[in-house]
Amino acid sequence: MGARKYDRLLGIKTVGLREMEGHGHYHRYEATPYEALDELFQTYRFSKTGRTVDVGCGRGRVAFYIHHHFHVPVVGIEAHDKTYAEALDNKFRYRHRAQHIQAPIRLKYGLAEHYEVKPHDNCFYFFNPFSSKIFQKVVQNIMQSIHRDNRSVDLILYYPMPGYKRVLKHQTPFRLINKVRVPGVSDEREKFLIYRFPKQHQELFKQKNGEASHDDQTRRKQDIKTQ
Repeated sequence: MGARKYDRLLGIKTVGLREMEGHGHYHRYEATPYEALDELFQTYRFSKTGRTVDVGCGRGRVAFYIHHHFHVPVVGIEAHDKTYAEALDNKFRYRHRAQHIQAPIRLKYGLAEHYEVKPHDNCFYFFNPFSSKIFQKVVQNIMQSIHRDNRSVDLILYYPMPGYKRVLKHQTPFRLINKVRVPGVSDEREKFLIYRFPKQHQELFKQKNGEASHDDQTRRKQDIKTQ
């Protein structure tokens, strides 16, 4: 199914590009191809208890696609004022057709690095919306949220930038758990990488940040008493 036909199915308009003028670290708007999303979600499934965050959602294609197919809560973040306004128009038309889906879908205007990660945000989608420097800040915010509210969190990267992969490999406990290639394309970079921060890494994460677990603290107090 072509992009415009898929758009009509959802009642949205997401085709086309837009440059991000005046934001040196933010990249142009370009939607993930529908055929790539179809391939990804043949294998990936969402938790019914969490919420997906589309970081740099543009006109909202990924957010509306996920909401339509999986009926899970979704929030999109967009920093370009005109693109955000178009996303709101899309939401109005989409919601008119998707009244039967009870899960909320929200759009937020602002810079991704200023987004306050919520305890139920457990999946984050990126299609290279900004530089590696901004990506690092966003991931740091995600890890701080995990530190406060222990949970498993996934990051989905489409057409991943090398800088994104370096940040995750060298500066975080996130681990690559799956690769999903898009069939019929010649560019080997056209794929999804899925990273996960599982709950069992929480204690290690605390220790790396100079904090001891409750059990460790209890054991230390007992050791002191027996000395």
